[in-house]
Amino acid sequence: MKKTLLFASMMLLLSVSVQATELRLNLNNPDVRKCLLEASESEGWELKALYQNANEQLVYVFEKGNEKRTYTSL
Repeated sequence: MKKTLLFASMMLLLSVSVQATELRLNLNNPDVRKCLLEASESEGWELKALYQNANEQLVYVFEKGNEKRTYTSL
């Protein structure tokens, strides 16, 4: 039973991490930015870029190994 539950939770975690490559968040809120930075750091993601795009939206780019995640403000 424990092995089945562990396997199912690992598969769910893997499927979530593979699908999420570009997300939109309210990055104008300082609490959201702080949580994003803390959570990403704790999971081993490194902040590679932070900029404001042509639409004046904040963009955070994180990398972990060969994976890249981009977060754009609403």
